[in-house]
Amino acid sequence: MTAQNEESAQISSGGLPSPHATSLPGNSPLLRPSIPPQEEQPSRRALLVMAKQPIAGNAKTRLVPPLTSAAAATLYHCFLQDILATVRAAARDVPFTPVIAYTPAAAQDFFRRLAPDFWLISQQSPARATAPDPPAAGAPPAPNPRPAPAAPQPEPPVQQPERLGDRLQFVLSAALDHGFRQVAAINSDSPTLPPRLLRSAFQSLDDPRIDAVFGPCADGGYYLIGVENPPGRLVTDVQMSTSTVLRDTLAIADEEGTRIDLLPEWYDVDSARDLDRLTAELASHPERAPATVRFLATAWTSMSSSQP
Repeated sequence: MTAQNEESAQISSGGLPSPHATSLPGNSPLLRPSIPPQEEQPSRRALLVMAKQPIAGNAKTRLVPPLTSAAAATLYHCFLQDILATVRAAARDVPFTPVIAYTPAAAQDFFRRLAPDFWLISQQSPARATAPDPPAAGAPPAPNPRPAPAAPQPEPPVQQPERLGDRLQFVLSAALDHGFRQVAAINSDSPTLPPRLLRSAFQSLDDPRIDAVFGPCADGGYYLIGVENPPGRLVTDVQMSTSTVLRDTLAIADEEGTRIDLLPEWYDVDSARDLDRLTAELASHPERAPATVRFLATAWTSMSSSQP
């Protein structure tokens, strides 16, 4: 999972599992779905989709050109619809709680409308303001100084980690603190990712000999990370946005004695070459990403034919 591929169905009526409400802390940053789950059996697994709001100029920017900023944002919106449908399909076979880890923080309403059956968590971790220490017992009251001129009040402090590794550490740790025993996170740039790979990730974590699981990407990153404990250095000490992300991660795992399992390789869509590969795949298997197929059949085709 690289900084580029962090960007990234029809809405289901529910049926996805969720953990027991009584066993979870009340101050968790996870927000419950607006559509109550139909499944009564709680899940101790969670799968987080790392997603951003598809805003023109801020989504799939490496596809501009050949796409326009607006078309790139529309394409990414299609990616989101398809990957959320994939998550729903996988959850019907291997129960887990679906979560969208979104950015920016103001995008909550957008993702609530997009996927009312998913839990939500912001990738930004709110900082807790520190209250002043109370006066010592028996201390005289502080003098009342002359009022100072009113000064603009700063905004409440907010910790907004810019690095993808920091955000992964926050959302994965928050989900584990929420009561889940296994947590995986995936990118939203792989609209044709097979559901079987998501199922395989949790099956790997069921193996007591495995501490963490990764899904390698063709570009040297990874499309999935799955853990049973906060990943720590596996995400925070790795320079993202390079072709050696997974290799560097595995080196840290080896240093720390973390036992890793690797899923089959897949690819994400960050460049025009990736888009060509996606187009070729969907020409033979349109059922893998229906929303993306509709985009490719209209906007992308017309733009390609207009190129000199």
